[in-house]
Amino acid sequence: MKNYDVCVIGGCGHVGLPLALCFADKDLKVSVYDINQSAVDMVNNAEMPFMETGCDKILEERVGKNLYVTTDPQIIKEAKYVVIVIGTPVDEFLNPDRVIFKDFINEYYEHFTDGQTLVLRSTVFPGTTDWLNSYLSQREKNINVAFCPERIAEGKAIEEIYNLPQIVSSYDEGVTKEISELFKKLTKDIIILDPTEAELAKLYTNSWRYIQFAIANQFYMLANGHGKDFYKIYDAMTYKYPRTQSFPKAGFAAGPCLFKDTMQLSSFDNNKFFLGHSAMLINEGMPAFIVEQLSTKYNLKDKVVGILGMAFKAESDDPRSSLSYKLKKMLDISSKKLICSDEYINDDRFISKEELIKKSDIIILGVPHKNYKDLEISSSKIVYDMWDFLTIKEEN
Repeated sequence: MKNYDVCVIGGCGHVGLPLALCFADKDLKVSVYDINQSAVDMVNNAEMPFMETGCDKILEERVGKNLYVTTDPQIIKEAKYVVIVIGTPVDEFLNPDRVIFKDFINEYYEHFTDGQTLVLRSTVFPGTTDWLNSYLSQREKNINVAFCPERIAEGKAIEEIYNLPQIVSSYDEGVTKEISELFKKLTKDIIILDPTEAELAKLYTNSWRYIQFAIANQFYMLANGHGKDFYKIYDAMTYKYPRTQSFPKAGFAAGPCLFKDTMQLSSFDNNKFFLGHSAMLINEGMPAFIVEQLSTKYNLKDKVVGILGMAFKAESDDPRSSLSYKLKKMLDISSKKLICSDEYINDDRFISKEELIKKSDIIILGVPHKNYKDLEISSSKIVYDMWDFLTIKEEN
């Protein structure tokens, strides 16, 4: 008998903690192991380490009751199911680095026990689950391996864990059935795939979204680069026309997954995923396009430039892979002075949105946080809004 139903390794992060909370909310006994002492202390004090709608209430109700959080890896052996929240990173050559999984197993193998099932949760390079299953089968302990990818969007984790279908895969019919029953406690819809199919489904999903954003950004650069208003064209295309309703607006396409997963898919196909590479060039090129556009009209060396919003997406406090920081690096060099602000990121170098608007000659909207919608920005300011979001107040 195990003391816990589920242990989530890396469970104080954006992927692991919402899952742990959902399992605890369904009355399972849940443990969380994380090496981040600060995050562990916060969670044990019923404080969320990051923004995530709906988590605060569950955490307050469950921590110390059927949710136990620790930095002691001994807790791993006390759970029947061990969820591993480790994804495949991309190295400086845009290739997946799978050594992280071998290092992880070698470091924590002593804490696993016979009969446990390891559930990979984060996005992995195709074939990783197969490699891990083979690697563990050569060791002395009988450990099952499954891949059940997360499919959530940050900020909507609780809602989507409960409502989105869960993909389940493993190498044993009995394990697949057990894991399916485990996730049925969270969502009614279970989709069974083999592990490589499941890995590809996750990568396809993020790459598809990344390419969608790239199409919008390419059209934006094409129109604005020729002196035309992209959003006048966009409105004409999408107004009462059903076949363009899924066409996204332009903006920074960033974050910890979309770019990385598109590059993983390309590497899997021996770098022949040309559509993915094109999307990368377009999306990663947006900051340079903005600087080029502004430089052709203004002498940036004489201008104070402010970036309004530094998170990778709206209503988030997550700066990981945010293209606002890439834009910042460029403008640090090319402008007279560069200042930044964000509603949710705690950074001593940032100033308030009101102060940024007052001090900036040029205001660039880095991310459309809701609190920016009703800001009073005078038409005397130079505003670059690729999102078509801000309201500009005309001068009398």
